[in-house]
Amino acid sequence: MNIISNMINVLNLIPLITGWLAGLLVNYLSDVLPLTRRFSQPTCRNCGKEIQWGDYLLLKPCQDGHRRSPRTWFVQALVLGAAIYIWFFPPRILGYWLGLILLIYFFTILVIDLEHRLILHPTSLFGAVLGFGFGILLHGLIPTLIGGLAGFGIMFALYYLGILFTRYLSRRRGESIEEEALGFGDVNLGGILGLLLGWPLIWIGLLASILIGGLASLILIIGMLLFKKYQAFTAIPYAPFLILGTILLLYR
Repeated sequence: MNIISNMINVLNLIPLITGWLAGLLVNYLSDVLPLTRRFSQPTCRNCGKEIQWGDYLLLKPCQDGHRRSPRTWFVQALVLGAAIYIWFFPPRILGYWLGLILLIYFFTILVIDLEHRLILHPTSLFGAVLGFGFGILLHGLIPTLIGGLAGFGIMFALYYLGILFTRYLSRRRGESIEEEALGFGDVNLGGILGLLLGWPLIWIGLLASILIGGLASLILIIGMLLFKKYQAFTAIPYAPFLILGTILLLYR
């Protein structure tokens, strides 16, 4: 019994170790990809100087003493917590390891989009490969391909409708409106999530994302009105809602 108990205790270290490493990876990708679009030496967000790998991985300040951003610590805690959760409550469809790989990708997209309002081409290309492989594993070839086409097509239609609506309002108001409801990165992400969810589950995923996004937008508008900071056509990143809708379906 002691041997079995010890083995269980050792196994429970797995989500702690892998979750912490996953958080480091998400932070690293979120730091370097928006700047260089490739794997590169991390730099300080304050002074721009390179950070030695040992200091970076140990979350130490840079050589000039600038501390790591609050986002770094928040992401580390959030990813670690998510890893522990799916270890003890693994999603039926994915299991722990596949679920962790997808979480790393999702969190990277989410952080970059929140900070820079960008869904980068390298992350979209990697996501397409990842989504295609996972989709075939989970649903088979045909549902994966149809799901990808449907996700891309639906998001492209919404993207184009958003452009037409913005142009209409610009003409009606007599002023240029720069903000767009959706970016083309969101269209690419819709295709990736379609590959992951397959057909017909992508319909439910996108519907859930739209409902969540609408509720969040309503809460944001009410908050701005209460604090008298309302600005019409304030754009918000949409990738978090797309990802959340997908997570609700895959991580059950």
